[in-house]
Amino acid sequence: MDSHEAIEITLTDKERRILLAGLLEWGGPAHPTEELAAAMGFKSVEDLLSQRDRLAQALVRKEPLTRLDWGRTLLATELAFVSDLIGSGVEWSTTTGLSDPESMKLLRAVQRKMAGLGVGDLWGRRRQ
Repeated sequence: MDSHEAIEITLTDKERRILLAGLLEWGGPAHPTEELAAAMGFKSVEDLLSQRDRLAQALVRKEPLTRLDWGRTLLATELAFVSDLIGSGVEWSTTTGLSDPESMKLLRAVQRKMAGLGVGDLWGRRRQ
């Protein structure tokens, strides 16, 4: 499975909205460290912020992403939503306009769509 091959995942506008919201929290209420950025699949915090803009634009344009990029986007959103230590946490609904129950429902829908595409197979290992 090629992690750099672009794949299409059919998402609703609301599912795209939550991923976009999750990405945009980084550099705002969500504050990464170098180690966290690397764990999310980025080279550095600077790379995370640069890639965030590219990924956000691709989501808005409904472009296909690589498995690596889909995974980065999902993980960044999950952490921004759930973690009060490094993400938006309890402020999520205030900063994104998405309620916690709606966000959880949307995240689960996105997770299910990505589950069978090998997106999760890229995490938990060191990348060169």
